[in-house]
Amino acid sequence: MNKADKNKIPVFILCGGLGTRIKEETEFRPKPMIPVGGKPILWHIMQYYRKFGFGKFILCLGFKSEVIKSYFLNYSALNSDFTVDLKNNTTRIHSFDHNLDWEVTLAYTGEETMTGARIAIAAEKYLGDAENFAVTYGDGLTNANLEEELKYHLSHPKIGTVLGVNPPSRFGEIKISGENVLEFDEKPEFPEKWINGGYFFFHKDFLKYLSKEKDCILERKPLADLAKDGQLNMFKHFGFWACMDTQRDRDNLENLLSSGKAPWI
Repeated sequence: MNKADKNKIPVFILCGGLGTRIKEETEFRPKPMIPVGGKPILWHIMQYYRKFGFGKFILCLGFKSEVIKSYFLNYSALNSDFTVDLKNNTTRIHSFDHNLDWEVTLAYTGEETMTGARIAIAAEKYLGDAENFAVTYGDGLTNANLEEELKYHLSHPKIGTVLGVNPPSRFGEIKISGENVLEFDEKPEFPEKWINGGYFFFHKDFLKYLSKEKDCILERKPLADLAKDGQLNMFKHFGFWACMDTQRDRDNLENLLSSGKAPWI
C-alpha cells in the first residue's frame, strides 16, 4: 500500500481521558499534551504514524479539549515568525517553520465519555468511505513497524488487529525453592505475557460492536465480543513500547529523548 492509500486510512487517537494517575501534569492540560522533549506526547505519536505514511488524524477529545484545539489551531503561528496588524486585525505568517503535512480533525466526544463511545461518535462523523481505520491511545509510544502491522491486518479476513507487546516487569523477580533463593532477576521478561499495546487496525465492520452510549469502554465488551467471535488477531511486537501513566514514565521518555536513544524517532 503506497503513501497515498495510507493517507486514506484515518487514525483515531483517544485524547479525552482525565489522566488521574499523573495528576501533577494534568491539572492544567490533558494527558496527551504533556511534553516530551518540548513537544506533546501526542505530537510524537502522530509523527510516528506519519513515518509510515499515515497523515489523516481524528483526535477524540474530552477533558480540557480546548487545550488541544488551541495547539493545533495555532500550530503554524506557534512554530513560525509572524506579523500582527492590530488595527486591521490581520496576521501574516512569514514562513512555516515546520514541514508537517498532517490533516487533523478535532472531534469533541464528551467530557465523561468512555473510549469505545468516543470512537463511535467520531467515526460516525469522520470515517467517511474508509474501509479500514487505525485506533490508538494518546499516551503510548512504540517502535513497532506500523506498515508491517497494516499489511498483516489486510492479509487476514478478520475485523481487528491489536498490537501485542510484552514489556519487561517493573519489578525484580526472585525465584525460590522453599525458602532458598535460587535466582534474582532484576529485569525479568515474560515472552508469552502479552498485553494490549494499542495501535489497532480495524475494518469498518467493527463499528457494529461499538455504542455511542458514554459508558461503552473499548477494552471491555467491544473487544471481548470481537475476540469471542473469532474476529481479532494479534500482531506481536518484541521491541520498544512505553505507556506514560506516571511521572516516572514521563521522566523515562524524557531521558531516552535527551540521550539520543529514543526508539520512536
